[in-house]
Amino acid sequence: MASETQRAQIAARQQRFRCRQADARRAEQLAKGLPALPAIPTMPGNARWSAMIEQAHALLSEAVVEMQNYHDDRSEQWQDSAKAEDLLAKLERLEETMAQLQDVE
Repeated sequence: MASETQRAQIAARQQRFRCRQADARRAEQLAKGLPALPAIPTMPGNARWSAMIEQAHALLSEAVVEMQNYHDDRSEQWQDSAKAEDLLAKLERLEETMAQLQDVE
């Protein structure tokens, strides 16, 4: 059996580990630019969720712009091909998704 001193050392080591894990999670959130969740777990994290949705919308809009530029930079022959049609279909789906995201906000 572990002595009282050993138990205290184990508890202290576990506490340090939990602190390191919490610090790592906070650092990840800050790196993503997301606000922290509320301290009370029963409160909704509306600010955080809104920020996440805004980031998703920004990424999707950037993808749409890049894909449209790629399409526009290709030759007319390529633009008439099946690959171009597939790309345009993806663009339409992305734009629909962006519109759905705006409805969520």
